[in-house]
Amino acid sequence: MPGRHRTTFRHSGTIAGVTALALTVAGAGAWLGYRRMSEQDCSGQVPLSVAAAPEVAPAVRDAAQRWMDAGAAVAGRCVAVSVTAAEPADAATTVARQHQVNLTGLSTGRSGSLPDVWIPDSSMWLLRISSEAPGFRPTDATPIATSPVVLAVPQPVAETLGWPSAKLGWKDLLAALGRKGPAELRPGIIDPNRDAASLAGLLALGGSAGDGAAGVRAKVGALRSLAANSSKIRDDLVQKFPRSAADVGTSLSAAPLAEGEVVRYNAARPAVPLAALYLSPAPAPLNYPFAVMPGAAPETASAAAGLHAALRDQAFLSALGAAGLREPGGRAATGFTAPAGAPAAPAPAATAVPGNDAVAKAAGPINQLLDSWSAITLPGRVLAVFDVSGSMSEKVATAGGLTRAEITRRAATQGLALFDDRWAVGNWIFSTELRGKQPWRELVPITPLSSGRDRLTAAIDKIRPKENGDTGLYDTALAAYRNVQKSWEPGVVNSVILFTDGVNRNPDGLTRTALLDRLTRLRDPKRPVRMVIIGIGTDVDRGELTAIAKATSSGGVYLAEDPATIGQIFLQAIGTRSGA
Repeated sequence: MPGRHRTTFRHSGTIAGVTALALTVAGAGAWLGYRRMSEQDCSGQVPLSVAAAPEVAPAVRDAAQRWMDAGAAVAGRCVAVSVTAAEPADAATTVARQHQVNLTGLSTGRSGSLPDVWIPDSSMWLLRISSEAPGFRPTDATPIATSPVVLAVPQPVAETLGWPSAKLGWKDLLAALGRKGPAELRPGIIDPNRDAASLAGLLALGGSAGDGAAGVRAKVGALRSLAANSSKIRDDLVQKFPRSAADVGTSLSAAPLAEGEVVRYNAARPAVPLAALYLSPAPAPLNYPFAVMPGAAPETASAAAGLHAALRDQAFLSALGAAGLREPGGRAATGFTAPAGAPAAPAPAATAVPGNDAVAKAAGPINQLLDSWSAITLPGRVLAVFDVSGSMSEKVATAGGLTRAEITRRAATQGLALFDDRWAVGNWIFSTELRGKQPWRELVPITPLSSGRDRLTAAIDKIRPKENGDTGLYDTALAAYRNVQKSWEPGVVNSVILFTDGVNRNPDGLTRTALLDRLTRLRDPKRPVRMVIIGIGTDVDRGELTAIAKATSSGGVYLAEDPATIGQIFLQAIGTRSGA
């Protein structure tokens, strides 16, 4: 995400520029077609459905009505625009389902009908879907409005931080989150899976923490602080701000929000107004992209181009100002008064959705952060099983010469740091003949981290490969699955996470057919266990691992062909809950 963590949206300027140019040319052609045809009398209709973020929907609806009143037509047929206010997360669920993908943290239940044009509050929604569904490429995605992301703080609290004159950064927030006593901040956040401003703020916060061990600890601490007072919906979070001066010391004291949200909150003249803190580096602003859905018929695309042009007139820009929003380039619209401390030139909005390679790169930090959030906010019960066969001693050039085992230990230790005391975690190792003919050995049974964290950390740190040891994968997978199922607990996700760098080699053990048969017979819908397998390197057999995961009916396979990426893959496996 641009501007938040390494300026995700601003990277690959050449690709974005070429994309924007192509969209401009295509849009111009469609608009000229509309202009030529609208000069004729029209008969029949070209319906155009628009789903827009609630704060911008009224302005879009009014502009559409003016356009229709002026004779909007395509190919001799009147354009009939319907504008629906749609929460971006709900609309994203609909769009994602149409492309047969799910987004982390969003409902997979029933969804609404797909609009012709979607105007979410941020291009991050488009990126998240594009990264999961490569065929999803809107034919237009240029912004129609902008709203910077700020840290909303009750004014009495903001004054103690030096507002409005002090220039503060996300590092200052990280430091403030660690304070206790009278100066302690009580932060909160809307679930970043469902809210783009929260996601942008978290990316900026995480980027400021750095990537070293101290940075990881700071990020984990910040995420935990925010998660302790999180809300699924914006209205719920906003209600937690102080309602009177007497409440300031006990109420919510900081949350990432859009500037427009602060403007609209203060317009109601609350007893304790909010200050908007523009922290540095600036997160990517909300940019309200006008996204025409892929596969639109020519007449629909022409109607969409005509509507998009209508959203550039002065009446629409003035309506943005009245709604607490800025013009697409960040300039204050007529009727808009920026909050105290606002920079003269807020960060520019993204201009288009990048190409395929750039999408993957741009979405990477987003997905990684959301996986971290899920790991922290959705506690589980996990048996982590580590391959200690001899091949785990192999050094990895891309990881500075660390061995596969050392990288895996490091990833497990960092993952453990994410889990709060609501988690329960156990630890096994496997190779061949670790206890007589048995290929696995329990180091720590599944234990609540509230009492067993130090023991687990010490056990993981002592894991070493067995010289000349082979891979008793099948017997270990079955035993681990049985163990978790036997001790299954309701109310949490019960999982096995198994790390391996090779194929099953255990002549005295189960065959693949026998393993799959037993796993299939063990499945119990009343006690589901997810089997997640992380394959390390290029010697694993994906078909073998996939067959094991499928036999349990719940789980997944993740491959770290470059062992140096194990940490990221582990986090993904935990966070997506597609298997952990």
